[in-house]
Amino acid sequence: MNRIKVINDPSDLVPMLRAVDTKVKREVLKEVTLEWRTSKEIEEKFGPEGKEALKFFEKMKLVETKWQSVAGSHPDKAYHTYYTSFHINASWPVYEISDVLAAAMMSDEEFQEIENKILDLVGSEGKFAGDVAEALGITSTMLKSLVKRSVKLDYRGHRIERIKD
Repeated sequence: MNRIKVINDPSDLVPMLRAVDTKVKREVLKEVTLEWRTSKEIEEKFGPEGKEALKFFEKMKLVETKWQSVAGSHPDKAYHTYYTSFHINASWPVYEISDVLAAAMMSDEEFQEIENKILDLVGSEGKFAGDVAEALGITSTMLKSLVKRSVKLDYRGHRIERIKD
């Protein structure tokens, strides 16, 4: 089945750019594009970073999952890419796209610092996104891009909440 991901919101570029920002992520993405792979297979081939890549792809909704049984063992989650192609509708104001690219390209250290501030602000109950953006002094586009980059945070309507494992 052909599934096309249409990117209309500039912050949707963040997962795409981050999905290929390391060699391991690129290789894992290639693996799960070719055929269904279990988390155990990916971890054996790519180590813990490969397993983290799968977690990231799942949060970004770039992969679909199913439970797969292997003879004599417990079922394991298997992954495969959800989309066969992407369509990018790119006509955004410079200030928006600059926030998106800044969020996607910032160093891991800088991102973790901001992510921790957001985690502190949302607490265990979540918080209205506008209040978080105001408290951090950033635009809503930047906040949305940062949340899309994070594997610990997600939007639920207009609220930002922690992702529960």
